[in-house]
Amino acid sequence: MEAPQYVAARVQRALAEDDRTNELGIRVDVRGGQLFLRGQVSGDERRLLIADVAHEAAPELTLRNEITVLDIRGPGEEERL
Repeated sequence: MEAPQYVAARVQRALAEDDRTNELGIRVDVRGGQLFLRGQVSGDERRLLIADVAHEAAPELTLRNEITVLDIRGPGEEERL
């Protein structure tokens, strides 16, 4: 069985190198057969893509996707006083 830190490093590398994600800002932890993903992203689609890539890199682990989606709102109407 591979040491947890090596599995975490493998997943982290996959997230950074996969063209679908190119993600460096996600924290990856492996504990007791579970893979935890933590961090913040800009949308649900991105959150799911990151989970897919992580699962492909470590299919033997149960994925716990704890990534939160930031609520980024574009410029709205001018504030009226």
